[in-house]
Amino acid sequence: MSQENRGKAPLKVCILAYTFYEGDARVMRYGKALAGRGDTVEVIGLRREGQPKHEVVNGVVMFRLQGRQKNQETGARGYLGGLLTFFLRAMILLTRRQFSKRTRYDIVHVHSVPDFLVFAAWLPKLMGAKLILDIHDLLPELYISKYGAKQDSAIYRVLLKLEKLSGNYADHVIVANDLWERKLAARAVPKERCSTFINLPDRTVFRRNGRTRKDRKFVMIYPGTLSWHQGLDIAIRAFASVRDQMPAAEFHIYGEGTYREPLLKLIRELEMQDRIFINSFLPLREIAHVIENADLGVEPKRSNNFGNEAFSTKILEFMALGVPVIASDTAIHRFYLDDSLVHYFPGEDEKALAAAMVLLTKRQDLRSRLIENGLKFIEHHHWDVKKADYLVLVDSLTRSNSANQILASPA
Repeated sequence: MSQENRGKAPLKVCILAYTFYEGDARVMRYGKALAGRGDTVEVIGLRREGQPKHEVVNGVVMFRLQGRQKNQETGARGYLGGLLTFFLRAMILLTRRQFSKRTRYDIVHVHSVPDFLVFAAWLPKLMGAKLILDIHDLLPELYISKYGAKQDSAIYRVLLKLEKLSGNYADHVIVANDLWERKLAARAVPKERCSTFINLPDRTVFRRNGRTRKDRKFVMIYPGTLSWHQGLDIAIRAFASVRDQMPAAEFHIYGEGTYREPLLKLIRELEMQDRIFINSFLPLREIAHVIENADLGVEPKRSNNFGNEAFSTKILEFMALGVPVIASDTAIHRFYLDDSLVHYFPGEDEKALAAAMVLLTKRQDLRSRLIENGLKFIEHHHWDVKKADYLVLVDSLTRSNSANQILASPA
């Protein structure tokens, strides 16, 4: 939708996220959608080693404030320290940019975690900008899963309070799936100020370009965060237990995270270094090519904790690229996807996952059926379908501001 068609001047938007822009499909989609219609988009985020602190990427202005050190992720204090440092740097930059005559933001789209990052935009809000808080993960539940806290702990209660304060400080809250929106509306933010935007694949990135791999291997793949709740240790043990039943199979893991070293240690203990490989992070377009050349996607998320309600965008990306999927039967996966689309196994059941791996390596007909059904599903469930809703939301939030500016303009 062009600026002319919507009848208003380009917006000035800041996207604030404690993440790496080029590796976060959700954040990148918003930036591309806004910049693609002519809005001025700035992103304040994290910096990978070797990246410049400031550059323009596909029309989006990048401000990369800091890296994310490994020691920041290994304990609650280190993690919080990294978040707070980013919060302060982001607040200073936002304040400085807002005071600039060239940069008066119309929208600041803040991505959680953490929820409280929304308060870094206090000056833009004070000067009329609208704030969107985008909840990728429910922070209280994520903290419990990550650090083993209890629901009756003081820190959990504090996080619930921060969630409520942050959600109500924002003008609108976007939530990553319907189950979390219901939970958030019940305990923190009125339902009428919430919208659900699940992680739908961007088909300009996740589209089929043709397989290039010609070997006779059978490659299983997991691309994503290396965290305990993702259940990769379960998948590794399952694969190792049936290695002799699928001699051509390999398991390729791509990503980064706090659980990388324990996973490498497990692979060594099982003597699977020649069959299971953990590879470094790849940018989205590169990982899309790697996925398309795989034979089977594996989503082994644990189902008895935070992961039970954390929807995996990997599943839809697999489908978009014509790759069949094995996934744990979490509540959120079952909420959106039935057995015709995904081959489910009971979450955390190592033997069931192993059996599913063997079955899918041997059954070309089953893989073909999953591929066909998945591609049909993606025809109606991709980012282009939902992008218009996001742009309408942004415009509706800024409409009153535009009206006020017109009334205040001299004749």
